[in-house]
Amino acid sequence: MPGPDAEYRLRLSQLDSARQALAWQDRRFSYARLLTFAAGAALLLAGWRALTPFWLVALPAMLFLVLVQKHDRVLRRLAAVGRSIGFYERGLARIEDRWVGTGEPGDRFRDDRHLFANDLDLFGPGSLFELLSIARTRAGEEALAHWLKHPAPPDEIRARQEAVSELTPALDLRETLSLVGSDLRAVVNSDTLIRWAEGAAVLRRRWQGGVGAALTAMAVTAAVYALVTGDLGPFLVVVAAEVVFSIPLRGSVQQALHAAEGPARDLDVLAHVVGCLERAALKTARLTGLQSELNTGGMPASRAIRRLHFLVELHDWQHNQFFAPVAAAFLWGTHLAWAIESWRRAHGHHVRRWLTIVGEFEALSPLSAYRYEHPDDQWPEIVPGPAQFEATRMGHPLIPAARAVPNDVRLSTEETQLLVVSGSNMSGKSTLLRTIGVNAVLAHAGAPVRCAQLRLTPLALGATLRIQDSLQEGRSRFYAEITRIREIADLSTGPVPLLFLLDELFQGTNSHDRLIGAAGLLRSLLDRRAIGLITTHDLALTAIADDLAPRAVNAHFEDRFEGGEMRFDYRLRPGRVTRSNAIALMRAVGLDIDGAHTYD
Repeated sequence: MPGPDAEYRLRLSQLDSARQALAWQDRRFSYARLLTFAAGAALLLAGWRALTPFWLVALPAMLFLVLVQKHDRVLRRLAAVGRSIGFYERGLARIEDRWVGTGEPGDRFRDDRHLFANDLDLFGPGSLFELLSIARTRAGEEALAHWLKHPAPPDEIRARQEAVSELTPALDLRETLSLVGSDLRAVVNSDTLIRWAEGAAVLRRRWQGGVGAALTAMAVTAAVYALVTGDLGPFLVVVAAEVVFSIPLRGSVQQALHAAEGPARDLDVLAHVVGCLERAALKTARLTGLQSELNTGGMPASRAIRRLHFLVELHDWQHNQFFAPVAAAFLWGTHLAWAIESWRRAHGHHVRRWLTIVGEFEALSPLSAYRYEHPDDQWPEIVPGPAQFEATRMGHPLIPAARAVPNDVRLSTEETQLLVVSGSNMSGKSTLLRTIGVNAVLAHAGAPVRCAQLRLTPLALGATLRIQDSLQEGRSRFYAEITRIREIADLSTGPVPLLFLLDELFQGTNSHDRLIGAAGLLRSLLDRRAIGLITTHDLALTAIADDLAPRAVNAHFEDRFEGGEMRFDYRLRPGRVTRSNAIALMRAVGLDIDGAHTYD
């Protein structure tokens, strides 16, 4: 089987050929329309001068309409091919690690109070969300964001893995899901749509709908009578009765009609995705179960949505100046308002579930795309028992593969619960924490991980890599850090074991208090069966591993100073760091420290 990059390039080549052929057809139709229009104008001029019969103008006019219809079909196909090319070009960029800035960063999902989202770069430019997301609805983006922020239980993880495995080779389905109506991508506002669908009825007295239907029937009968006899009297009487009937209802009718316009457009976007899912041949229990739920009350969701969209389109006819009098005479808007209210009663309570189902499919689609585009990434093994995180050749999925340096990490309440990682700045300590955290997030979301092998138990996650002060809230960085750590420590008392990732622990206080505070905190966490890492460039903190042995061990990253530059290999080694190049680095950047006193 060809690799994903080869498959994408093959399809891009085919699509480029199709685009060239369609562009040639586009030019032909453009010239044909121009010539037909010119011929029609010439015949019109000839008819005006009595050189030819006027009826000949109908021939180029009819031909022009046919050309417009066929040309429009070509233009739509050309636009679809262009979107397909963009789809595969973005996929190729992800494979080749050129994806930053090409996708949706998910900034609206950032949360400074979340216990690991900002710390692990889950959202924002160059984030995990931007790498993964190919969703085209807000429901899909919201579902994916929720999965990344909230670890799933083991049964749910396995169900997602099975669904992703089935969808991984379904490249055509992913392309279709991504492309249908992609110019309206992510416009569906779930909250607004649900409020409308589940809101209280605007037209409550159903007998009024019956009266309206009777008046319209009388108006049709009177109109036919007027056409046959020429007597407008009965018709004018019925119209007067309609006016009297309509005045009290006018506000409610207009509210029902206009309130449906936005939701109908949003649902129309949803219907494209729903239709694709209804037609897809699926086998996994999770996917077929979701698919069956789209058939509500014996009617496919896509058909129900199209019915609402048709009703709103009929309402738009009223804006035509020629049709408006007819619509007024036959209570057109009133009947449409009742029909829309009837639609809400029949299907409104299903909309929330439709959004959830589409969101889940669109969250599974990015994970299957990631699985397809990164075949070397492996499925994590979720195991029962005491807290465990054992990774072999683990890398960071946001770091280009050519630059990533894999490392092994083993944490377990049965052996090593804590790694105290020392080393200089930029040596790789914080990156190691993020690598562990991001792979834990992927594992608990039901996605593949950037590891040769990963075995882990269900874990609650907490991190302190991006703690900042707050001028508005009057909080120092140290206060913000200890507040976050308190929240993380509270997790360790819960039913799910804690995986903590603490960067430069308590660096906002003096060395004495820092050592005492860190030792006490870590002892408490280990006593609660938590596992995790702390990083430090303060060698005094490495003594904590000795105090907590054998539950804690030291590890370090090395660096060396060569040619006026600091060099790192980013390899995690056992033991504490034994040397520091900070003084040499200070001199390298031009700081005058040679006159400083020597302190014992």
